[in-house]
Amino acid sequence: MTAPVTETAGPEFTEQLRNLVDRTEISELVDRYTILLDTQDESDVDPDWPRRIFTEDCRLTYPIGGHTGWAGLAEFHREAKQKFTATHHLSGNHAIVLDGDRADVRFHMVATHVHRPETRRAARTDPGPLFSIGGHYAGEAVRTDDGWRFSNWSFQVVWTAGVGPAELP
Repeated sequence: MTAPVTETAGPEFTEQLRNLVDRTEISELVDRYTILLDTQDESDVDPDWPRRIFTEDCRLTYPIGGHTGWAGLAEFHREAKQKFTATHHLSGNHAIVLDGDRADVRFHMVATHVHRPETRRAARTDPGPLFSIGGHYAGEAVRTDDGWRFSNWSFQVVWTAGVGPAELP
């Protein structure tokens, strides 16, 4: 019987395999966060979801403001989403540079936001139904006892289409 490749492969193969697993776990962390941006207000979502994505002392920076730590982080995201009827975030081009138990992470994001009808009615001119943005997230992930978590996170807007909530009443 032939031995599994992991038993006969050298340390170089083992390191390559570990790197692939780490990249996959970090990419899945990005995907879980992206999905939670759109689904966090659904009844079956655990309100402690930030603990599964971020470190306890995480630092987040967004164009709408910043936040530090787990406490109040779910509410911070929920308040931002409540300005819209719905949101739809898509991520891609996950670039992950590993360095032991930490990694630099960057990915592109395109997000579409559907304005609430009452917001549109209150505006002096109809902003249209959608506000879209494109940009990139960048930050650091660290390996913890519970798996990879983001410790430092920021979003940089590259372009917008439509009228954003800050420009509306």
